[in-house]
Amino acid sequence: MLIGFIGVGAMGGGLARNLIRAGKETLVFDLDPAAVEKTLAAGDSGRAAADVAELAAADIVFTSLPLPQHLEEVMLGDNGLLSAMRAGAAYIDVSTIDPQTARKLSDTCAAKGIKFLEAPLGKTPAQAETAEEPIFAGGDQAVFEELKPLLEIIGDPVCYMGSVEAACALKLISNLIGMTNLAVLAEGIRIGEKAGIEAKYLLELLDDTGAKSFQMDVRGPWIASGDFASRFGLDLALKDVRLGCEMAEAWGLDPKAMQVTLAYLKAASEAGYGREDCNAMYKIIT
Repeated sequence: MLIGFIGVGAMGGGLARNLIRAGKETLVFDLDPAAVEKTLAAGDSGRAAADVAELAAADIVFTSLPLPQHLEEVMLGDNGLLSAMRAGAAYIDVSTIDPQTARKLSDTCAAKGIKFLEAPLGKTPAQAETAEEPIFAGGDQAVFEELKPLLEIIGDPVCYMGSVEAACALKLISNLIGMTNLAVLAEGIRIGEKAGIEAKYLLELLDDTGAKSFQMDVRGPWIASGDFASRFGLDLALKDVRLGCEMAEAWGLDPKAMQVTLAYLKAASEAGYGREDCNAMYKIIT
């Protein structure tokens, strides 16, 4: 079985390396030669593709790309990879995208006899590296059951969501809530500073209150110590929150609190913090 993997950056790289470590023959493509080199160093079963077209021979293709338009450019249209893949092959997208793009990919695969799963990821590159990445898969259930053993090599837990739209929505909802929690936390730390409460002590006191959250536990100490090194980049968070708000609005909802978070992320990106961790939104909250 030949596996193709397009996009081996921060998230995709860890997944592809786990396939290679498991001895799966894996053909890798990325525009960044350094990312390809790092991935192939994981084992002897990986090799580099000269171009995307070479992956048409794969039995299963993964994509992990930053934006929906990148997937449309690479996979769809007369020159897209799906037009060259054989019927009976499988395609798994692990990118964070909107439900409409996922449906377009799914419908195109169905028309060409290609199996498809939309399978976004639940945590960070650190979990991708250790095969502890939650995977939220949507698509035909029979296809999910067939491909689940492969997904279990790269992630845990592997959850079936039903439709491709549900899979996309779960990931976007997770990031909407997580980033809005982070915005509230950053505001709270700023208010504490005005009150004369040192940030680390504030977090210690909040730990046994209703303010406790994942973001407080993980990113609170980073903010308090001035650590803005990128674990989940601010520009990526901005993209995800934008997609999530657009998804909600397309369904007739008005996510007011999440729109505030989107505005914070936009302002932080425009201030030059886009390559820092998403906790850098704290810097523009005054």
